[in-house]
Amino acid sequence: MQIFYAPDINGISYTLDEKESKHLIRVLRMVKGSCVKLIDGKGNLFEGFISEPDQNKCIIEITREIKDFEKRNYRLHIAISPLKNPERFEWFVEKSVEIGIDEITPLICKNTEKPGIKSERVNNIIISAMKQSLKAKKTLLNETSSFKDFINKNLEGTKMIAHCDDFNFRKKISDIYSKKTDSIILIGPEGDFSREEIDTAVKKGFLPVHLGTSRLRTETAGIAACHSIYFINQ
Repeated sequence: MQIFYAPDINGISYTLDEKESKHLIRVLRMVKGSCVKLIDGKGNLFEGFISEPDQNKCIIEITREIKDFEKRNYRLHIAISPLKNPERFEWFVEKSVEIGIDEITPLICKNTEKPGIKSERVNNIIISAMKQSLKAKKTLLNETSSFKDFINKNLEGTKMIAHCDDFNFRKKISDIYSKKTDSIILIGPEGDFSREEIDTAVKKGFLPVHLGTSRLRTETAGIAACHSIYFINQ
């Protein structure tokens, strides 16, 4: 059964946009009466069937709505530095959405080499990964934030900073994170966080953590952190 994104769905029928309609009718060759699923990005899943198989504006009749579809009992927010190679950052976004993440904030740190991201492209990756992994809640891509501004925000949940510097005692995520609670994890750039950034974050209540004995790339560290929270909550 195919999954389609319908952010403005409301009522007993929904008209897919031209792009989704063409994919459904011309590429997938689905016909009148074929079953489809729609997600609204707000946590709800809809089941229905094709009533008007128009390749420009395909109409879906809704037969069932499932509210809060597979809603998690925790929230995860990862603030992570953009990367010099944008494809690596985009890989992190795709895989973290598939695993389960609520918010992503691009974080500009002292050692960040390339601060910009293509927000529209990244949001499209989020939507695609959400559909592929059958998630009804869209991951929020926040505006890019400086390290200083981010750690000074009023953030709720277990706050952690993952870094590789041995000068500061670090624990495993499982040692400080409790199941079914919210969390915020900072992931630094290729050159890691500076000592000043780590010290400042710790003073703001962020707990130093490590992700094992291996030195991980930024995008791999982000996935490892995401999976750690996911695994603990299973």
